[in-house]
Amino acid sequence: VQVVESGGGLVQPGGSLRLSCAASGFTFSSYDMSWYRQAPGKERELVATITSVGDSTNYADSVKGRFTISRDNAKITVYLQMNSLKPEDTAVYFCNAHRRGTNRIRDYWGQGTQVTVSS
Repeated sequence: VQVVESGGGLVQPGGSLRLSCAASGFTFSSYDMSWYRQAPGKERELVATITSVGDSTNYADSVKGRFTISRDNAKITVYLQMNSLKPEDTAVYFCNAHRRGTNRIRDYWGQGTQVTVSS
């Protein structure tokens, strides 16, 4: 199983980034996919979730209206489009795969990609 994030980097406040998460080794279309983030000294927090077939999404209040999660099951990839970035969005962003009805200990995680918002 592999879950690999990419697309992080340094961006100025107000800028945009698009994160990608490429998955392999499991039935991607059966898993809800989420992005989490963890800032230094803080707990990991849920940013956005998309259902296995892409018919529903949920967002943390802090990113609503600025971030968009999407997925392409044919490309086995999930995306996070981040617009109007703020310094408080600085964190390591992690991709998560969760199959509904299973214990979260069986989730798959990526290694994370750093996003830094700074002038």
